[in-house]
Amino acid sequence: MEPEPLEGVFDNVFIAISGLIGAGKSTLAKALGEELGLPIYYEPVADNEYLEDFYRDTAKYSFAMQVYLLNKRFEQHQQIIWSGKGGVQDRTIYEDSVFAKMLADSGLMEKRDYATYQSLFKHMSNFMRKPNFIVHLDVTPEQSMERIKMRARGCEVGISLEYLKNLDKAYQEFLEDISLVIPVIKVKWSDFKGASEVAHALAREFKRIGNIRYVSWESGSPSGSPIIFAPKKRRSLMVGKRDKPSAKFHDKEEEISPSELASTSSFPTRDLKLKEKK
Repeated sequence: MEPEPLEGVFDNVFIAISGLIGAGKSTLAKALGEELGLPIYYEPVADNEYLEDFYRDTAKYSFAMQVYLLNKRFEQHQQIIWSGKGGVQDRTIYEDSVFAKMLADSGLMEKRDYATYQSLFKHMSNFMRKPNFIVHLDVTPEQSMERIKMRARGCEVGISLEYLKNLDKAYQEFLEDISLVIPVIKVKWSDFKGASEVAHALAREFKRIGNIRYVSWESGSPSGSPIIFAPKKRRSLMVGKRDKPSAKFHDKEEEISPSELASTSSFPTRDLKLKEKK
């Protein structure tokens, strides 16, 4: 198969990268940004003045840490919006809610603090720009643990495998929820040779992302119900856990029932990997 042409595909596109700790988000963000000519927005780690205190006394600094990160990522969102150039963001602002919920559920953040965080996030979200799609680096908790050990950041020495397993479970729930409003593409980066290969594969998947349906009341429709047509040369994106009966779109417009429309109206989580590594 010929590589997907990149020219014009990613102009002003906002790509967000998610994944477990140590998954390789920063590395992929840098590589993709350089490959696609997009600005890169890194996770605020080096200048995070709460990070060491957070790992030293999580319960005391959990709320301050989450508000700090929310503020920093919101600042990045504003830069992406007003620059008009798109960008690649290392960890999304939406992922912060995963960590905040875990802290609240484990008793490391007070309920009133968590409620305040949720309210703040809700109000700030009115001024956010959703990414065109989220690239999720799919690694196991065990792989995440190994990479954390390899990079040996002092503030991460207390992270346990149990914590990463719970985080992974929370991430899967997060991806199911966020894919209702933002397309998600899972990437097994270890299957690819480099950023160029990933970029071309993402271009192919990005071109397939679409959620437009046409509704028409035409003669001959059963009981006067609407006939719903899929766009030409599009196909259903419902894959993985979201597999449901749906129309397979060909070169012609194809009729879909209202019930089938409901089953295909949300964005999917796609798995992007190579079938055979050359």
